[in-house]
Amino acid sequence: MKLFTAIALFLTSITFNIKAQETRPDKLYSSNGFGLSIPIGKTADYFAPKFSTTLGLNIGLGNGGLFLYPKLSLHAYEFNQIVAEDNNPYKVQKGRATTYLLNLALGYRKIVDKWAFYGFAGGGGGFILTPQANVNAANLEVTMKNKSNGMAIGEAGGGIEYNLGAVNLFAEVSYQHAFSKIQNENFNSVPISIGIKPNLSKLFKRK
Repeated sequence: MKLFTAIALFLTSITFNIKAQETRPDKLYSSNGFGLSIPIGKTADYFAPKFSTTLGLNIGLGNGGLFLYPKLSLHAYEFNQIVAEDNNPYKVQKGRATTYLLNLALGYRKIVDKWAFYGFAGGGGGFILTPQANVNAANLEVTMKNKSNGMAIGEAGGGIEYNLGAVNLFAEVSYQHAFSKIQNENFNSVPISIGIKPNLSKLFKRK
């Protein structure tokens, strides 16, 4: 959590030092999305999608279409354990796993009238919490705890936006690949989200 706090402070510092340019209407957006993150491949053997959210910023670079895209994925999954871990013979079924994955990507946006199309690619990391059950048969008690699975990730995707003035509606799809394993398999998912991107550029516009 200290790492996420440091990153958040760093991004806040960047944001408040941005001076919007009249030649670029998309200098700074916040991004607030919700949807599903669909596990694919062998990841679907132990994860199933649940309601998920994402938070991010689109920070324009220069006067063209390039932008920096830091994004925090707060995805949720149903967890059906298939491999016992840590010498615990009990396997959790219909549990809940959550992700805290921060990706920093470079993107490009093309604006056509009220529409915009964009793509991005980058990398980052974080952790995924998976539940574990400890059973005390003598006391007829089950104690739940979370296992933290740290990992580096790569993510690439694209989206479409529609401008409503101070706010853009957006739909986005991406592919996430982790370079560490859960349940002895690499984590892979396809996050799909819709939401809003308030245009914060005017807050930094020179008067």
